[in-house]
Amino acid sequence: MKLDATALDSSAALIPSSAALIPSVGGDGVFAAPSFDLPSCDDFDGFQKNAKETLKHAKGTTTLAFIFKEGVIVAADSRASMGGYISSQSVKKIIEINPYMLGTMAGGAADCQFWHRNLGIKCRLHELANKRRISVTGASKLLANILFSYRGMGLSIGTMIAGWDEKGPGLYYVDSEGGRLKGNRFSVGSGSPYAYGVLDNGYRFDMSVEEAAELARRAIYHATFRDGASGGVVSVYHVGPDGWKKLSGDDVGELHYKYYPVQTTPVEQEMAEAPAA
Repeated sequence: MKLDATALDSSAALIPSSAALIPSVGGDGVFAAPSFDLPSCDDFDGFQKNAKETLKHAKGTTTLAFIFKEGVIVAADSRASMGGYISSQSVKKIIEINPYMLGTMAGGAADCQFWHRNLGIKCRLHELANKRRISVTGASKLLANILFSYRGMGLSIGTMIAGWDEKGPGLYYVDSEGGRLKGNRFSVGSGSPYAYGVLDNGYRFDMSVEEAAELARRAIYHATFRDGASGGVVSVYHVGPDGWKKLSGDDVGELHYKYYPVQTTPVEQEMAEAPAA
């Protein structure tokens, strides 16, 4: 018995070739070949590098986080700048991912805010699917994998993921190139060298929460004093077994007079009233 394959032949004839799928410019046929030369890119890596150069952000900030015996302290300033222009003094650079995890912003504000919000959604979905909170290690790896897939596309992110999970406190640094680093002390941003100077000098693992918060506050303040792209309000958070809690938010102008109070200068010589002639 011979099979009837005419239906298959007719359907195959209706499918155009891959070259004919591209519509022509100004042509009558919908599936005509293109009438222009398609651009070619011999050096795709160089093309990506040049494209990234055009998206260079003039940015600056100061954020820090460190682990001590009571949990994790996270602190940041609140200034957003565009080059030499201060665009805002009230940016929230510490983002609550979930009740037990915080993320910090450094780099492009829009990039950091979007991907931290996206990470919060994924962490909540993980909690619903597995009936347990995601670990700090897992959340940081999730973010690093996402950013690694977008490397070379102009993202500008330098963030810290800090939190408390079943293993205790955790702290990771993640950047827009997909890099991920575990540590006990980090500072990110243009003012980080100044913050590191104060932080490394005064850090002890056995500090109380009040001492740790004061160290973080002082480190951020001194960074804002020396770095023009950092300023505004110093926000300090503590993450412990019961979740995160905001400890303080102090204006750097007021902190300046707290650390360096105004001292009255003694008058060396008072001018006596000249006698009348």
